[in-house]
Amino acid sequence: MMSRKRVLVTGGAGFIGSHLCERLLAQGHQVLCVDNYFTGTRDNIAHLLQHPQFEAMRHDVTFPLYVEVDEIYNLACPASPVHYQFDPVQTTKTSISGALNMLGLAKRVKAKVLQASTSEVYGDPEVHPQTEDYRGSVNPLGPRACYDEGKRCAETLFFDYKRQHDVRIKVARIFNTYGPRMHPNDGRVVSNFIVQALSGNPITIYGEGTQTRSFCFVDDLVEGLMRLMDTPDDVTGPVNLGNPHEITVRELADRVIALCGEGARLEQRPLPQDDPTRRCPDIGLAKRLLGWEPKVPLEEGLRRTVAYFDGVIRR
Repeated sequence: MMSRKRVLVTGGAGFIGSHLCERLLAQGHQVLCVDNYFTGTRDNIAHLLQHPQFEAMRHDVTFPLYVEVDEIYNLACPASPVHYQFDPVQTTKTSISGALNMLGLAKRVKAKVLQASTSEVYGDPEVHPQTEDYRGSVNPLGPRACYDEGKRCAETLFFDYKRQHDVRIKVARIFNTYGPRMHPNDGRVVSNFIVQALSGNPITIYGEGTQTRSFCFVDDLVEGLMRLMDTPDDVTGPVNLGNPHEITVRELADRVIALCGEGARLEQRPLPQDDPTRRCPDIGLAKRLLGWEPKVPLEEGLRRTVAYFDGVIRR
Protein backbone atom coordinates (compact mmCIF):
# COMPACT_ATOMS: atom_id res chain seq x y z
CA MET A 1 0.00 0.00 0.00
CA MET A 2 1.30 3.47 -0.93
CA SER A 3 2.21 5.69 2.03
CA ARG A 4 0.36 8.97 2.40
CA LYS A 5 2.66 11.95 1.92
CA ARG A 6 2.38 15.61 2.82
CA VAL A 7 2.86 17.41 -0.50
CA LEU A 8 3.34 21.14 -1.08
CA VAL A 9 2.37 22.52 -4.49
CA THR A 10 3.44 26.14 -5.07
CA GLY A 11 1.38 27.78 -7.78
CA GLY A 12 -1.24 25.19 -6.83
CA ALA A 13 -4.20 27.36 -7.87
CA GLY A 14 -2.79 27.80 -11.36
CA PHE A 15 -3.60 25.94 -14.54
CA ILE A 16 -1.19 23.02 -14.14
CA GLY A 17 -0.97 23.25 -10.34
CA SER A 18 -4.70 22.74 -9.79
CA HIS A 19 -4.71 19.59 -11.92
CA LEU A 20 -1.66 18.32 -10.01
CA CYS A 21 -3.40 18.96 -6.66
CA GLU A 22 -6.39 16.94 -7.89
CA ARG A 23 -4.24 13.98 -8.90
CA LEU A 24 -2.28 13.99 -5.64
CA LEU A 25 -5.51 14.01 -3.62
CA ALA A 26 -6.85 11.14 -5.75
CA GLN A 27 -3.77 9.14 -4.73
CA GLY A 28 -4.55 9.71 -1.05
CA HIS A 29 -1.92 12.35 -0.21
CA GLN A 30 -2.32 15.45 1.96
CA VAL A 31 -1.93 18.54 -0.24
CA LEU A 32 -0.95 22.06 0.77
CA CYS A 33 -1.67 24.43 -2.12
CA VAL A 34 0.25 27.71 -1.94
CA ASP A 35 -0.51 30.57 -4.33
CA ASN A 36 -0.48 34.38 -4.35
CA TYR A 37 -3.29 34.38 -6.96
CA PHE A 38 -1.42 36.58 -9.45
CA THR A 39 -2.32 34.23 -12.31
CA GLY A 40 -3.89 31.36 -10.36
CA THR A 41 -7.51 31.65 -9.20
CA ARG A 42 -9.59 30.26 -6.36
CA ASP A 43 -12.08 29.09 -9.01
CA ASN A 44 -9.48 26.51 -10.14
CA ILE A 45 -9.43 24.89 -6.68
CA ALA A 46 -12.96 25.72 -5.43
CA HIS A 47 -14.05 22.10 -5.88
CA LEU A 48 -11.15 20.94 -3.69
CA LEU A 49 -11.64 23.30 -0.72
CA GLN A 50 -13.96 20.93 1.16
CA HIS A 51 -11.66 17.93 0.70
CA PRO A 52 -10.41 16.83 4.15
CA GLN A 53 -6.83 16.35 2.89
CA PHE A 54 -6.59 19.70 1.05
CA GLU A 55 -5.43 23.04 2.43
CA ALA A 56 -5.05 26.32 0.52
CA MET A 57 -2.72 29.10 1.70
CA ARG A 58 -2.25 32.56 0.20
CA HIS A 59 1.50 33.07 0.11
CA ASP A 60 4.14 34.53 -2.21
CA VAL A 61 7.14 32.23 -2.66
CA THR A 62 9.53 35.18 -2.74
CA PHE A 63 9.10 35.06 1.06
CA PRO A 64 10.24 32.06 3.13
CA LEU A 65 7.70 29.40 4.07
CA TYR A 66 7.90 27.27 7.21
CA VAL A 67 5.85 24.09 6.90
CA GLU A 68 6.42 20.36 7.38
CA VAL A 69 6.18 18.44 4.10
CA ASP A 70 7.64 15.35 2.41
CA GLU A 71 7.59 16.59 -1.19
CA ILE A 72 7.54 19.98 -2.91
CA TYR A 73 6.41 20.73 -6.45
CA ASN A 74 7.64 24.26 -7.24
CA LEU A 75 5.29 25.51 -9.97
CA ALA A 76 4.98 29.12 -8.80
CA CYS A 77 5.74 31.58 -11.61
CA PRO A 78 3.69 33.34 -14.29
CA ALA A 79 4.30 31.29 -17.43
CA SER A 80 2.81 33.27 -20.31
CA PRO A 81 4.46 36.32 -21.94
CA VAL A 82 1.46 38.55 -21.17
CA HIS A 83 1.77 37.83 -17.45
CA TYR A 84 5.51 37.47 -16.97
CA GLN A 85 6.25 40.68 -18.94
CA PHE A 86 3.71 42.66 -16.89
CA ASP A 87 6.21 42.88 -14.00
CA PRO A 88 9.49 41.44 -15.29
CA VAL A 89 11.46 42.20 -12.12
CA GLN A 90 8.92 40.34 -9.98
CA THR A 91 8.97 37.45 -12.49
CA THR A 92 12.73 37.11 -12.06
CA LYS A 93 12.38 37.33 -8.28
CA THR A 94 9.70 34.64 -8.31
CA SER A 95 11.94 32.26 -10.26
CA ILE A 96 15.11 32.91 -8.27
CA SER A 97 13.94 33.83 -4.75
CA GLY A 98 11.15 31.26 -5.05
CA ALA A 99 13.67 28.54 -5.94
CA LEU A 100 15.95 29.59 -3.06
CA ASN A 101 13.08 29.54 -0.56
CA MET A 102 11.77 26.15 -1.69
CA LEU A 103 15.27 24.67 -1.74
CA GLY A 104 15.88 26.07 1.73
CA LEU A 105 12.63 24.48 2.92
CA ALA A 106 13.54 21.15 1.30
CA LYS A 107 16.96 21.27 2.99
CA ARG A 108 15.44 22.00 6.43
CA VAL A 109 12.77 19.28 6.35
CA LYS A 110 14.69 16.82 4.12
CA ALA A 111 11.96 16.87 1.46
CA LYS A 112 12.22 15.99 -2.21
CA VAL A 113 11.72 19.05 -4.40
CA LEU A 114 10.75 19.25 -8.07
CA GLN A 115 11.35 22.38 -10.13
CA ALA A 116 8.89 23.12 -12.92
CA SER A 117 11.37 24.49 -15.44
CA THR A 118 10.51 25.27 -19.03
CA SER A 119 11.39 24.73 -22.66
CA GLU A 120 12.12 28.48 -22.68
CA VAL A 121 15.56 27.66 -21.25
CA TYR A 122 16.42 26.62 -24.84
CA GLY A 123 15.47 30.08 -26.18
CA ASP A 124 15.06 30.19 -29.97
CA PRO A 125 16.79 26.86 -30.49
CA GLU A 126 19.47 26.15 -33.08
CA VAL A 127 19.12 22.40 -32.41
CA HIS A 128 15.93 20.56 -33.35
CA PRO A 129 14.29 18.75 -31.65
CA GLN A 130 15.68 19.91 -28.31
CA THR A 131 17.52 17.41 -26.12
CA GLU A 132 18.34 18.00 -22.46
CA ASP A 133 22.06 18.42 -23.15
CA TYR A 134 21.44 21.37 -25.51
CA ARG A 135 22.44 24.58 -23.71
CA GLY A 136 20.13 26.91 -25.56
CA SER A 137 20.16 30.15 -27.54
CA VAL A 138 18.73 32.78 -25.19
CA ASN A 139 18.81 36.57 -25.51
CA PRO A 140 19.61 37.74 -21.95
CA LEU A 141 18.63 41.35 -22.78
CA GLY A 142 15.26 40.83 -24.45
CA PRO A 143 11.72 41.19 -23.09
CA ARG A 144 11.39 37.43 -22.50
CA ALA A 145 14.65 37.18 -20.54
CA CYS A 146 13.00 37.76 -17.15
CA TYR A 147 11.35 34.35 -17.58
CA ASP A 148 13.97 32.51 -19.65
CA GLU A 149 16.96 33.54 -17.56
CA GLY A 150 15.04 33.35 -14.28
CA LYS A 151 14.25 29.70 -14.98
CA ARG A 152 17.80 28.99 -16.13
CA CYS A 153 19.17 30.44 -12.88
CA ALA A 154 16.62 28.41 -10.88
CA GLU A 155 17.97 25.23 -12.50
CA THR A 156 21.49 26.30 -11.51
CA LEU A 157 20.38 26.78 -7.90
CA PHE A 158 18.74 23.33 -7.83
CA PHE A 159 21.91 21.59 -8.97
CA ASP A 160 24.09 23.65 -6.63
CA TYR A 161 21.86 22.74 -3.68
CA LYS A 162 22.22 19.10 -4.65
CA ARG A 163 26.02 19.34 -4.90
CA GLN A 164 26.51 21.52 -1.83
CA HIS A 165 23.74 20.32 0.51
CA ASP A 166 22.70 16.96 -0.94
CA VAL A 167 19.10 18.14 -1.41
CA ARG A 168 16.99 15.61 -3.34
CA ILE A 169 16.06 17.46 -6.53
CA LYS A 170 14.12 16.84 -9.73
CA VAL A 171 14.00 19.23 -12.71
CA ALA A 172 11.30 18.99 -15.39
CA ARG A 173 11.46 21.12 -18.54
CA ILE A 174 7.84 21.68 -19.51
CA PHE A 175 6.93 22.28 -23.16
CA ASN A 176 3.68 23.86 -24.41
CA THR A 177 0.84 22.50 -22.28
CA TYR A 178 -2.86 23.18 -22.74
CA GLY A 179 -6.22 22.14 -21.33
CA PRO A 180 -9.10 23.21 -19.07
CA ARG A 181 -8.34 26.00 -16.54
CA MET A 182 -5.91 27.81 -18.81
CA HIS A 183 -6.23 31.55 -18.17
CA PRO A 184 -8.44 32.99 -20.94
CA ASN A 185 -6.24 36.10 -21.27
CA ASP A 186 -2.82 34.52 -20.96
CA GLY A 187 -1.85 35.26 -24.57
CA ARG A 188 -0.91 31.64 -25.30
CA VAL A 189 -1.76 30.35 -28.70
CA VAL A 190 -4.30 27.63 -27.75
CA SER A 191 -6.32 29.79 -25.34
CA ASN A 192 -6.03 32.80 -27.67
CA PHE A 193 -7.38 30.93 -30.68
CA ILE A 194 -10.22 29.22 -28.79
CA VAL A 195 -11.41 32.36 -26.96
CA GLN A 196 -11.22 34.41 -30.18
CA ALA A 197 -13.15 31.80 -32.17
CA LEU A 198 -15.85 31.31 -29.52
CA SER A 199 -16.25 35.09 -29.13
CA GLY A 200 -16.63 35.61 -32.89
CA ASN A 201 -13.40 37.61 -33.15
CA PRO A 202 -10.67 37.16 -35.79
CA ILE A 203 -8.00 34.57 -34.93
CA THR A 204 -4.67 36.39 -34.76
CA ILE A 205 -1.62 34.73 -36.29
CA TYR A 206 1.83 36.23 -35.86
CA GLY A 207 3.91 36.23 -39.02
CA GLU A 208 2.89 33.63 -41.60
CA GLY A 209 1.89 31.08 -38.96
CA THR A 210 4.70 28.77 -40.10
CA GLN A 211 6.33 28.69 -36.65
CA THR A 212 5.85 25.31 -34.99
CA ARG A 213 4.78 24.20 -31.53
CA SER A 214 4.07 20.85 -29.93
CA PHE A 215 1.11 20.68 -27.56
CA CYS A 216 0.83 18.39 -24.55
CA PHE A 217 -2.52 17.94 -22.77
CA VAL A 218 -2.40 18.84 -19.08
CA ASP A 219 -3.37 15.35 -17.84
CA ASP A 220 -0.37 13.85 -19.63
CA LEU A 221 1.96 16.54 -18.27
CA VAL A 222 0.82 15.98 -14.67
CA GLU A 223 1.41 12.25 -15.07
CA GLY A 224 4.97 13.01 -16.21
CA LEU A 225 5.64 15.32 -13.24
CA MET A 226 4.43 12.71 -10.76
CA ARG A 227 6.46 9.96 -12.37
CA LEU A 228 9.57 12.12 -12.22
CA MET A 229 8.97 12.86 -8.52
CA ASP A 230 8.67 9.12 -7.85
CA THR A 231 12.04 8.23 -9.40
CA PRO A 232 15.04 7.21 -7.24
CA ASP A 233 17.16 10.00 -5.78
CA ASP A 234 19.92 9.57 -8.36
CA VAL A 235 17.49 10.62 -11.12
CA THR A 236 17.59 14.43 -11.06
CA GLY A 237 16.85 15.47 -14.63
CA PRO A 238 16.51 17.81 -16.32
CA VAL A 239 13.88 15.82 -18.21
CA ASN A 240 11.86 17.21 -21.13
CA LEU A 241 8.09 16.75 -20.72
CA GLY A 242 6.04 17.60 -23.78
CA ASN A 243 4.54 16.24 -26.94
CA PRO A 244 7.02 15.47 -29.76
CA HIS A 245 4.30 15.83 -32.41
CA GLU A 246 5.03 19.18 -34.07
CA ILE A 247 2.44 21.27 -35.91
CA THR A 248 2.43 24.79 -37.34
CA VAL A 249 0.49 27.57 -35.66
CA ARG A 250 -1.52 27.92 -38.87
CA GLU A 251 -2.56 24.25 -38.70
CA LEU A 252 -3.60 24.70 -35.06
CA ALA A 253 -5.76 27.66 -36.07
CA ASP A 254 -7.47 25.54 -38.75
CA ARG A 255 -8.22 22.82 -36.18
CA VAL A 256 -9.69 25.31 -33.71
CA ILE A 257 -11.86 26.83 -36.44
CA ALA A 258 -13.13 23.35 -37.33
CA LEU A 259 -14.12 22.74 -33.69
CA CYS A 260 -15.56 26.20 -32.93
CA GLY A 261 -17.40 26.95 -36.15
CA GLU A 262 -16.39 27.85 -39.65
CA GLY A 263 -17.25 31.56 -39.25
CA ALA A 264 -13.89 32.48 -37.73
CA ARG A 265 -11.35 34.28 -39.93
CA LEU A 266 -7.60 34.74 -39.66
CA GLU A 267 -5.79 38.03 -39.06
CA GLN A 268 -2.00 38.32 -39.44
CA ARG A 269 0.22 40.42 -37.16
CA PRO A 270 4.01 40.96 -36.92
CA LEU A 271 6.09 38.39 -35.03
CA PRO A 272 6.99 39.39 -31.43
CA GLN A 273 10.68 39.80 -30.52
CA ASP A 274 12.53 36.58 -29.60
CA ASP A 275 9.48 34.40 -30.33
CA PRO A 276 10.89 30.91 -31.05
CA THR A 277 10.33 29.76 -34.63
CA ARG A 278 10.47 26.05 -33.76
CA ARG A 279 9.80 24.31 -30.48
CA CYS A 280 9.66 20.54 -30.11
CA PRO A 281 10.99 18.25 -27.36
CA ASP A 282 13.08 15.14 -27.69
CA ILE A 283 11.41 12.95 -25.04
CA GLY A 284 13.72 9.95 -25.34
CA LEU A 285 14.94 10.48 -21.78
CA ALA A 286 11.40 10.65 -20.37
CA LYS A 287 10.54 7.42 -22.19
CA ARG A 288 13.61 5.64 -20.81
CA LEU A 289 13.58 6.97 -17.24
CA LEU A 290 9.85 7.38 -16.61
CA GLY A 291 8.17 5.08 -19.14
CA TRP A 292 6.23 8.22 -20.08
CA GLU A 293 4.89 9.69 -23.29
CA PRO A 294 1.74 11.72 -24.06
CA LYS A 295 -1.43 9.70 -24.62
CA VAL A 296 -4.17 12.28 -25.31
CA PRO A 297 -4.50 13.08 -29.04
CA LEU A 298 -4.58 16.77 -29.98
CA GLU A 299 -8.12 16.48 -31.37
CA GLU A 300 -9.48 15.10 -28.08
CA GLY A 301 -7.54 17.56 -25.94
CA LEU A 302 -8.72 20.51 -28.02
CA ARG A 303 -12.35 19.32 -27.76
CA ARG A 304 -12.10 19.21 -23.95
CA THR A 305 -10.42 22.61 -23.85
CA VAL A 306 -13.02 24.19 -26.17
CA ALA A 307 -15.80 22.78 -23.95
CA TYR A 308 -14.16 24.37 -20.88
CA PHE A 309 -13.76 27.80 -22.48
CA ASP A 310 -17.29 27.64 -23.86
CA GLY A 311 -18.52 27.27 -20.28
CA VAL A 312 -16.31 30.16 -19.09
CA ILE A 313 -17.48 32.53 -21.83
CA ARG A 314 -21.18 31.70 -21.28
CA ARG A 315 -21.05 32.46 -17.51
